[in-house]
Amino acid sequence: MTDQRVLSHSDLLQLKRWNTPTIYNGWEQITKRDFCTEAFNIEETRDFMPQMGPMVGYAVTVTIEPSNRAHRKNRPNATSEYRKYLASVPGPKIVVLQDLERPRVMASFWGEVNANIHRSLGCVGTITDGAIRDLDEMTNAGFKAIARRLCVGHGVVQPVEFGIEVEVFGRKVRPGDLIHADKHGFIVISPEEQPHILEAARFMDSNECNTVIRAARDTVGLTNEQILEQLGEASRQFGRNAREKFQRGGEW
Repeated sequence: MTDQRVLSHSDLLQLKRWNTPTIYNGWEQITKRDFCTEAFNIEETRDFMPQMGPMVGYAVTVTIEPSNRAHRKNRPNATSEYRKYLASVPGPKIVVLQDLERPRVMASFWGEVNANIHRSLGCVGTITDGAIRDLDEMTNAGFKAIARRLCVGHGVVQPVEFGIEVEVFGRKVRPGDLIHADKHGFIVISPEEQPHILEAARFMDSNECNTVIRAARDTVGLTNEQILEQLGEASRQFGRNAREKFQRGGEW
């Protein structure tokens, strides 16, 4: 796990102003990874609190297996140990929870109590490939959840392992990764990419607004031929701006 925190709280608040696709647009300009296949969720997610907007935070990780009674017997202090782990990590934090029983989701780690407990320890939300319950109460606690589905019970759920690499919705996440998530899904930004993500997202958003979006909206009185010419030049300018800044062409 890394303790690296290269972004200030102000930076994180600014990242939260944009949706996750906008963050992706900036990320693709600075990453050394394959922007076509890496960093974002592969499987479909469901945002159960879209009205809360995006969430941004550093990953803390945990696994569960709600139908396996042996965990409580073999590790009776796991919950208190897990909470100490949470408390030791600077926030804001997003709990990335892998359900070892997926896709046969039996029960939920998340509900009114755990939402409030995790909120008190600096966690702003969770991404889990398992289930959640107490949806209204979790929302009232201000704890955002992106999950696979809702469920009724809690089973014999407790932390199994924590502070390890996990995999949710087809994407591996390590403790300390920066996560941006909303109703579209989530993106995992590695520590080496974090220093540049805010500037890149801000630049690419402005680049779109000042070129292709402006050209598409400023069409009053133009013929179709003029619109097509205007769109073509705007797309070329978008690419020139991106190449000048990042040596990459970008989407357009």
